[in-house]
Amino acid sequence: MKVEFDEDVCIGMFQCVAEWDAFEADKSKGKAILADSEEREEGVFVREVPDDAELDAKFAARSCPVDAITIYDDDGEQLIP
Repeated sequence: MKVEFDEDVCIGMFQCVAEWDAFEADKSKGKAILADSEEREEGVFVREVPDDAELDAKFAARSCPVDAITIYDDDGEQLIP
């Protein structure tokens, strides 16, 4: 499973931070940060989701009010949103 985070879409509500510890609050930028991720294109960050964090990652994606977080399964199919 992979998570994709679009930092440009993020509005800094930090609800994802409360749901999954891979997200951190960057108060100076007013945006969340996806730890241990690679920038795939400008402002879009991707990382693998560990098996034991899949539920937390899904909750983080569902909690985002602007759908800045997308979850994909191992086959590349979009699960959330």
